[in-house]
Amino acid sequence: MAMDLLDSPLPLRFEQILGQDEDQWPPEARFLVAAYFGNVRRLKEIARSLDTNGRRGVGATVAATTYRGMNALHAAVGGLGNLAVCRYLVDTVGMDVNMWDTSPSKQTPLEHAVSGGNLPAVRFLLDHGADIHQENEEGATVLHLAAMKGKCDIVKLLLSRGAGIEGKSEQGTPLHFAAVKGHESTVEVLLEHHADVNKLVPSCLLTPLDAAVFASYTPCAKLLIQAGANVNDVNNSLARAAAEGLTEIIKCLLEAGADPNRPDECGRMPIELAAVYASREDVELLFPFTSPIPNVEDWSVDGIINHAKLENMQLMDDDAVKMRKSDLKQQGDEAFEKQDYTNASVLYTKALRADPSDRKMLANRSRCWLRLGDGKKALEDAVKCKRSNKNWAEAHHREGEALMMLKEYEKACEVLTRGLELDPQNDEMDKLFWEAMKLKKK
Repeated sequence: MAMDLLDSPLPLRFEQILGQDEDQWPPEARFLVAAYFGNVRRLKEIARSLDTNGRRGVGATVAATTYRGMNALHAAVGGLGNLAVCRYLVDTVGMDVNMWDTSPSKQTPLEHAVSGGNLPAVRFLLDHGADIHQENEEGATVLHLAAMKGKCDIVKLLLSRGAGIEGKSEQGTPLHFAAVKGHESTVEVLLEHHADVNKLVPSCLLTPLDAAVFASYTPCAKLLIQAGANVNDVNNSLARAAAEGLTEIIKCLLEAGADPNRPDECGRMPIELAAVYASREDVELLFPFTSPIPNVEDWSVDGIINHAKLENMQLMDDDAVKMRKSDLKQQGDEAFEKQDYTNASVLYTKALRADPSDRKMLANRSRCWLRLGDGKKALEDAVKCKRSNKNWAEAHHREGEALMMLKEYEKACEVLTRGLELDPQNDEMDKLFWEAMKLKKK
């Protein structure tokens, strides 16, 4: 697999952009490569050539020279991390250890050092005042970055220097980042430092366990389960593991008390998902723990597999799927109008089997759960609905309603504020927002 250009070493990136003949590169590019390799003599030599009138001086030229948004310090700490060049740039030239680069990645020197895996450079920058708590535009810190890259020693150093174990990023905590990338050792370190194993990502309600299961990283999932992860969380990790054929994770989840009789968002039991998408071994594994499903006539391993495959074949007929979905939606709407919310939720669930990502259907089912007084299920559907389209006002409206039912008034205000930005004329949502504001203050 080809190396991602942004993750490749700086000299290689320049080769791919500028060609292999370094003599033909702009002097600023050669300047950054000298910094990357820690060649102070070469760095000064190029700086003198750039200071054509000799007015600024070498030091000022070194400090001011950039290429593609990066300065010498970004290149040095992101390269070999040579401490001699770091000392020259910071102690002698006086370069700012917290200055963002102006490239699309927009990283600080500390982030460059973490990305490069340069522990000595990270330590040097921290000793010289680098801000360990500085956040990027998504709210992620250098600890998030180190966890995502699997830089275990750097994670330990950052934690020893007081880095926040959870962070404020809406994309997740460092533990989420390590789990979704499959960095087992880093997950272990974060858990040893008491990272919250059940922390939810606000934008999609993912826990670290969900992240590991979604990415199919069995060792990380096992560590999280052993650390006390909630095996019956919002996203139904057992159903996901069954659909992906993650046998070892299924075993761990069952041993930890995961509910095999809890359906996914389309009403399918884990054993049904295993029968369609995975292997006979997983069906056999789930069978002793699963209660008989009424519409499966032959309650045996073979009977379940045959039933699931037949049902899946029927769903593969596009015309039949569209007709079935349309009919079920209409029946669901009619049941909702009659205030038969239980039947409406069942019908919407059946329709979602044909199209699990139908945002309107998810919003409708969320309304059913609200009428039935189940705020948790209403929130699950609203979040899935918003995940499919973050700019749909109705998804924010339904999430706001669910949060209100769960008495999460502050979060409801945030969600409804965004919803009103998307649909300023929505009087019903506006009324709900002011109600949330009032309750929040109590």
